Amino acid sequence: MNNFLQQLKHKSIALCVCALMANTTMAQNKVNYLEESQADFSKRMQWFNDAKYGMFIHFGLYSQLGGIYKGNDKGRYAEWIQGNQDIPTEEYAKLINTWNPKDFNATKIVKLAKKAGMKYLVITTKHHEGFALWDSKYTDFDIANSPMKGRDFIKELADACRKEGIHFGTYYSISDWHHPAQKPGWNEKENKLAWGLTEMKEGRKEEYVTYMKNQIKELIENYDTEIIWFDADWVNWWTLEDGNDLYQYIRELKPNIIINNRVSKRDKFKKDFGTPEQFHLDSKVDYYWEACYTMNDSWGFKIKDTDWKSPQVVYDKLKDITSKGGNFLLNVGPDGNGIVPKESAKILIEVGKMLKKEK
Repeated sequence: MNNFLQQLKHKSIALCVCALMANTTMAQNKVNYLEESQADFSKRMQWFNDAKYGMFIHFGLYSQLGGIYKGNDKGRYAEWIQGNQDIPTEEYAKLINTWNPKDFNATKIVKLAKKAGMKYLVITTKHHEGFALWDSKYTDFDIANSPMKGRDFIKELADACRKEGIHFGTYYSISDWHHPAQKPGWNEKENKLAWGLTEMKEGRKEEYVTYMKNQIKELIENYDTEIIWFDADWVNWWTLEDGNDLYQYIRELKPNIIINNRVSKRDKFKKDFGTPEQFHLDSKVDYYWEACYTMNDSWGFKIKDTDWKSPQVVYDKLKDITSKGGNFLLNVGPDGNGIVPKESAKILIEVGKMLKKEK
């Protein structure tokens, strides 16, 4: 019996030593994706650099409101309506019960993008409102708990993109107006709530970061997203170190994925590409970049916004941006039924015709 116990003890020690050696080797072999070689970086970014022109889609609970809540149309951007009008979280969350975009047609949208000459697409899977456009294990505030239960808009889009040869990307907001770990900040100068500057409740940051990582993992594993397009890096509780950590985590999940610079602090961090918004750079720079623009004035669908850019203006912007080494990400905001506004579709098709004439 003693010999048996001695042998068992020796085996246990050997197993522990092996496990320790394996962990040490893994730690030594861990890739630091922030120190990627220029050759590897260029190879990973090649399709993005070649694509030049993409479709941005802003779509969420706010789409059904069209920029108007209880007769109030205050605020420039329709997707910010909760913050613009200080709608309490519990009240805003009730919109999930009336959100019924039954006419959302992923194939039609992707074919429109292709006809327009676009090569990639990015959809707002979770905007600042916190609503997830996919069935997430980590929240009930998602499509599966709306009248659209049973549908998966993100899968529909991802599948349609692959069928049409369009690269597929997903937008994700760091700030979340619905998650219990956060609350609106306070603007002392104007003496009002500052939804744009959410505050993290004491002791809850780790909980929320884990929530984000879990949801991003879902987007990668369930939809094989090729881009993660972050936003709301400006909140005070999100640091450069937080961004570096999240960047590393995502690249470990999918090494060839592309991530925009808003994963961290955009003024300091330029990997994988810079993101000027509603303007573009005057000259070439030594990093990849993409200018995103609205087609009218709002990102989300807004009934009263008829300030449409002409096809010529869109075409000229595209030519100017690409001549300076940038990409152009042009937005559409489907309405409450899930339909891309006719004006948007018309502009896109005309620009597509102009691009065809070049060939």
